[in-house]
Amino acid sequence: MTVPHEPIAPPVPDHRGLWREPGFPAFWLGQGLSQLGAQFAAIAMPIVAVTMLHATDAQMGFLHAAETAAFLLVGLPAGAWLDRMRKRRVMIAADLVRVVAVATIPLLWIAGMLEIWHLFVVGAVVGVATVFFDVGYQSFVPVLVRDEHVGPANGALEATAQTMRLGGPAVAGGLLAVLSAPLLLAANALGFLLSALSLLLVRDREQVRPKHERQHLVREIGEGLRFVARTDFLVRIVGTTALTNLGSTIAMTLSPILILRILGLDPAVYGLLLTLGALGGLAGSLLATRIARRIGEGPALSISTLVFCGSAALLPLAAMLPGAAVPLLVAFEVLLGFGVLVYNIVQVTARQRICPKPLLGRMNASIRFVVWGVMPIGALVSGWLGTVLGTVPAIWIGTVVAILGALPLLLSPYARMRQLPTRPTERPVAAA
Repeated sequence: MTVPHEPIAPPVPDHRGLWREPGFPAFWLGQGLSQLGAQFAAIAMPIVAVTMLHATDAQMGFLHAAETAAFLLVGLPAGAWLDRMRKRRVMIAADLVRVVAVATIPLLWIAGMLEIWHLFVVGAVVGVATVFFDVGYQSFVPVLVRDEHVGPANGALEATAQTMRLGGPAVAGGLLAVLSAPLLLAANALGFLLSALSLLLVRDREQVRPKHERQHLVREIGEGLRFVARTDFLVRIVGTTALTNLGSTIAMTLSPILILRILGLDPAVYGLLLTLGALGGLAGSLLATRIARRIGEGPALSISTLVFCGSAALLPLAAMLPGAAVPLLVAFEVLLGFGVLVYNIVQVTARQRICPKPLLGRMNASIRFVVWGVMPIGALVSGWLGTVLGTVPAIWIGTVVAILGALPLLLSPYARMRQLPTRPTERPVAAA
């Protein structure tokens, strides 16, 4: 890494120009509709598991592990494969796989054949497709829009996602009064179908590397891993994200049991809690670039990390103070959503900016291999801890791990930088 230089304020992005980018409006619309359907699934799956199929702590651990195992098992080769293919086509195929998989749950329920292991299988299949879609998604934005619009594009997509997370749970909670939870998953399948259709309308400028420029798959995977390992900023981001994901997975895997069974809240209230919590995420997605511009990218990362890590303690506190459970859960969701969205938009934009375009898929896959790969491990640990110690002690353990996860970033020079690195060769320079 070379020369320190005086950090400069990032340029003010032209948000109007973003919407004139060919293909971005269709891409944005499709992803918004997909996110709306996904909110129905976020409520329906745990309700089906906990209230209809009477899942135990261990079974909830198995379910969440199945949903996230693909990032550990196929995350690395997925990135290398994506760098060899047109990312838009891969995302369309992934969407169609998810349509078929999710649609099987309401069909099995209507036939009277739905069992808990069906959720495990569907979760695993959707997880594999999601690996390819998500790695492609993060790598596709810099291909679809010009460099100066990457940050605003990430913000617009996340703002829309948070808007859907805001309205989706409330609509789902209302529908639960007249529909069974498995039927809500049909809306999730429809959302994936609309996402695929929107991607068919998008035209991009991506050029796939010719075959003669490619190396062996293992060597190309190694390039992505080495790029991350040699870039100090990415190492810090991976450390913080992985530890906080591990802790939050341990806690959140058992949160449906805590909310629906131990606290005895109605599924409609559960949906309302998620809706109110999405307000924080919406605010974070709308304000992330402004906050980073006002106080600096490094301080924005630091403050958002403290917010979402500190808020984790409110979840187990709700079990200890049942009379204040609902306001504590609302505060937990709002602060968590706000902190995570600011953190994600700032660090993902920095990752996209720091990485050469031919390495984007492998860089994102390498990072997700670690930061999402800990999630199935955390889910299995959560189920085991819940079985041995009880649901609430297990959630407390996850909370402590999540809070400690803030340290790799907070103890680094990046926590004070006005502008994060724009090249992997730059040494961190704190703002004056």
